[in-house]
Amino acid sequence: MRKVYYNPVRKLTLILHFLAASLLAAKQGGTQQPSSLKTTSLESHEGMTITARPWTDPALYKKNFPKKSPLAAGIVAVQVVFRNDSGDSMKINLERIRLNLTLTEEDHQALYPLSSEEAADVITHPSTKNVTSKRLPIPLGGPKIGRDKKWTEVEQSMRDAGVQASVVAPHNTVQGLLYFNLRNQFDLLNSARLYVPEVVAIEKNRGLMYFEIDLSRTAER
Repeated sequence: MRKVYYNPVRKLTLILHFLAASLLAAKQGGTQQPSSLKTTSLESHEGMTITARPWTDPALYKKNFPKKSPLAAGIVAVQVVFRNDSGDSMKINLERIRLNLTLTEEDHQALYPLSSEEAADVITHPSTKNVTSKRLPIPLGGPKIGRDKKWTEVEQSMRDAGVQASVVAPHNTVQGLLYFNLRNQFDLLNSARLYVPEVVAIEKNRGLMYFEIDLSRTAER
């Protein structure tokens, strides 16, 4: 019968190799970038940086909208951050911002952001969902309806979470949410771009180059 000799040195070597591999895997896992950085797109020009992230995860809405979520009514919120690293105040024309969508190869559409009032209209009286495969034209605003106490509460929450100022002071930041009525067609975000055409350096009275931020990399399903 062949004798098998116990080799403590070899066993210790195997244990050390196993521990080293475990520590290396843990280190590599710890250095991964947070998912939030992977789901944000940005563009910079002349000291102004605009960051945009569409909220497609229902959990993101719970803090600001605990009762009525815009997402449940077919509205997507796009979180924007305007960071001004220049020495000049920057004015953004919020009303001219639009979400450029590709419905088909031949059909493109631009959506303007909803006001807090328009968003509250859609949320408190959501339209019937489209159950057909054909895409319907996406409306620019919301329906004209009666407004009660519930509507007032929703409108207030939309306004509070929105972008609070259109002027960004030097070396300062303004952030908030923009609302777009996608009528539950959230897959359109896979080819969407946020277009910011009018940013002006106030003291120099000079317009900056337009910003066009690709949101297709940020859309989380």
